[in-house]
Amino acid sequence: MSAIPTATYRFQFHKGFTFADARALVPYLARLGISHVYASPFWRAAPGSTHGYDVVDHNELNPEVGTRADFEAFSAELKAHRLGLIVDFVPNHMGIERALNPWWRDVLENGPSSPYAKFFDIDWQPVKRELEHKVLLPVLGEQYGSALESGALRVEFADGNFALRCGDFKLPVAPRTTQPFLRRAGELLAPGPAELASIETAIEHLPPRAETAPERVAERARERQIIRERLARLCAEMPAVAEAIGRALAEWQDKEDAGRFVRLDEFIGAQSYRLSYWRVAGEEINYRRFFDVNTLAAIRMELPEVVAETHRLLLELIDAGHVAGVRIDHIDGLAQPREYLTQLRQRGGDSMYLLVEKILGPEEKLRADWPVQGTTGYEFANQLTHLLVDAAGAEELAATYEKFLGFRLDYREVVYRGKRLVMQTAMASEVNALGHLLNRVSESHRWYRDFTLNALTAAVREVIACFPVYRSYLGSSDGSDESDQSDVRLVGRAISLARKRNRSMEHTVFEFLRDVLVPPKDNAHSVDEELRRAFVAKFQQCTGPITAKGVEDTAFYVFNRLVALNEVGGEPHAAGASIETFHRQNAARLAETPHSLLATSTHDTKRSEDVRARIAALSELPNEWRRAVRRWRTMNRKHRREIDGDFAPDANEEYLLYQTLVGAWPLDGLTDENRAGFTVRIQDYMVKALHEAKVNTSWLEPNAAWDEAVREFVAALLSNGRNLFPESLARFADPIAQIGMVNSVAQTVLKLTCPGVPDFYQGTEVWDFSLVDPDNRRPVNYKLRQERLADIESTTPAELLAGWRDGRIKMFVIHHLLKLRRERPALFATGSYTAVVATGSLADRVVAFERRHERGAVLVVVPRLTQGVGVPPMGLLWKDTQLALPGAGGCWKDVFTGREVRGERADVGQLLSDFPVGVFTDGDG
Repeated sequence: MSAIPTATYRFQFHKGFTFADARALVPYLARLGISHVYASPFWRAAPGSTHGYDVVDHNELNPEVGTRADFEAFSAELKAHRLGLIVDFVPNHMGIERALNPWWRDVLENGPSSPYAKFFDIDWQPVKRELEHKVLLPVLGEQYGSALESGALRVEFADGNFALRCGDFKLPVAPRTTQPFLRRAGELLAPGPAELASIETAIEHLPPRAETAPERVAERARERQIIRERLARLCAEMPAVAEAIGRALAEWQDKEDAGRFVRLDEFIGAQSYRLSYWRVAGEEINYRRFFDVNTLAAIRMELPEVVAETHRLLLELIDAGHVAGVRIDHIDGLAQPREYLTQLRQRGGDSMYLLVEKILGPEEKLRADWPVQGTTGYEFANQLTHLLVDAAGAEELAATYEKFLGFRLDYREVVYRGKRLVMQTAMASEVNALGHLLNRVSESHRWYRDFTLNALTAAVREVIACFPVYRSYLGSSDGSDESDQSDVRLVGRAISLARKRNRSMEHTVFEFLRDVLVPPKDNAHSVDEELRRAFVAKFQQCTGPITAKGVEDTAFYVFNRLVALNEVGGEPHAAGASIETFHRQNAARLAETPHSLLATSTHDTKRSEDVRARIAALSELPNEWRRAVRRWRTMNRKHRREIDGDFAPDANEEYLLYQTLVGAWPLDGLTDENRAGFTVRIQDYMVKALHEAKVNTSWLEPNAAWDEAVREFVAALLSNGRNLFPESLARFADPIAQIGMVNSVAQTVLKLTCPGVPDFYQGTEVWDFSLVDPDNRRPVNYKLRQERLADIESTTPAELLAGWRDGRIKMFVIHHLLKLRRERPALFATGSYTAVVATGSLADRVVAFERRHERGAVLVVVPRLTQGVGVPPMGLLWKDTQLALPGAGGCWKDVFTGREVRGERADVGQLLSDFPVGVFTDGDG
């Protein structure tokens, strides 16, 4: 089995889809032609996790997914069918919800003196002095004072352990804070056992929680474990002790005692954490998170001990031959991505297939000095969609969008405002911390001491809002190498844009920030270098999450001109791409990252590949779309509800809804069987979209009336009875679905033949019209897919095309091309890529290229923008369009139909006479 996959297939593991479930499907994947299963994280995660990214222990398998024996049985089944396994690893963060993570519990109990305190990225001396040596815990559903006096917080003792009950979960408590309870228990037992007094004395002699010297940390960890065991043993041997401790706690928390809240407040205040209302997190949280998710705490993978401790099981599985490849989640969250990847490559070996989840901006390239095969393929998904969008039609759609809204939205402005909004709300604490750190840098040299904290924080905020990519990778070098020079240009561009937007701000504060990020040579006013490096590292770790939240999770739900383009790493304001651009992108991938994944749907995509293929088709029917949305707006106006002077949904939300309905419309229309389920899916999607947009409602400030009004609007539009809208939408959606079918088949062929490794998200081997998660994580009907695979063995291409709605045509294309990839692995792994240019009146509707390796070659011919050709685009519909066949006029045989073509030139109508796409092998292959 080759280290480079032929094709990968993504499984989402959770308690509803286990190792045993995956094992049962291995024979099916082998028959389909898949070479590697690409698994979502299956390390121990928070109970009930549906995604696995909330890892609580990297060195244990998730018991909800299966045991070690279950995993090894799954692995054995993979090997028996010559399939490999690629695992998704999460190095940036860990799940800490309900304090179930043992490392996090230790930190909460012992503060900076915990052996794991430095594992997490915690600021133990933050700006807020009350948080010194504490972790802010934003876990309360109400303000702290209310929670305290409502009885939601209570000290408990069981099985020899004290804990603070916080709602429906428990938090550990510092050993010293339990002394009053032990002392009172001794008084109640008078005379108390000597062992109880000895335990109290041992607690008194524990090193303090602020102690960080390694030997003292080790001493505290050792002694408190002994104390815990002694107390548990004493309570087991003398139940009266446990009873006395319980009585002491009951007295201390007596509901008739007015002073109980003061005592409880003091007790909580003495812990290594500060309980707070969850809304406080955005401004005051002092541990780095994954984006703005409070229950995911970042870990410091730049420390060798953290790498060693978190990778034991992963490396064991690699060494045992169970794992052939690793996908690294959120690489941009790490302080030192290149160094981390280098360590992993050295330990995992050169044969390990290594990928990074990296979102590349326009014209951005993957770092050449990262020892990886490539990315998870977001950029390819966007390249395909742009290829399928008619640039002229997209311009007409832009005019329709503006007229529907009544105003013009500038995408760059939407992005800027989205990032600013995130920095003012959900991630304000991160920006404030950066501002204070930059202030410390400025105070380190008299030349810069007059910059105010407000000015420095504002400059940081503006530069991040103008940052053109997710992050830079500024290091310790002097900027002489190519990678650093690209970062220098990025910083210069961001600083320039920020200055233009803020002419009234003192320009020298931006110049200072630039010099901190990219120090000039021979700087006469150099600042404290350790502080400067710390700021640069934190700055780079912040720009990615802020961009993700401001763009993917805000701007992409506000700018709804043509939402097929609103994909991770996408350019929604662009208007399609030329065939020449697509060829250049493929040639560049072959030269730089020939084994990168080619994705079209993932667990993170905003819409499935088949939904995007349909919505892209709107660019081919701009006039019909303009008339349709005008008609629908009039038809459905009566269903909108007025809320505080505005109508819900607003125009932008309604425009998004119509595109969503066209993209996800059931192939058999609305029926009594699917109406209710489809309605709920669209309702849930729209409410999520509105919350992400943060215009009329949001996750932080939900507007229940608005949410309900939009739900009612969707229900009214899709209701049965005297309702003309479903029929009107169905008439419009039917021709779109046919164009979408051709688009989907074409992009499937391209994914399987362009340079790179094709990746299939679970279930997408037939039609899949899922929306953003959790819609795309619904259970997959594998029984149906197995039946479809059996069917295509005995079905002709013409029959598949005639019955395209059942999805077998897509699986047919996948199955045949995966077989071809397995037969010719070298051709697809390293074969050359040469564009084949069409001539004739429909030349701009044909994408063609040759892949060649030694004597073997394939010729790929697929259509695009097929409304201008005919649907399906076959035979005489191609008129005078021709291709110059590569080679010396030999024989080319179609993989799908078996049709042979000879000569130096061929009509496209001849090549595609029986099927809308063609992949031809030469006679020498």
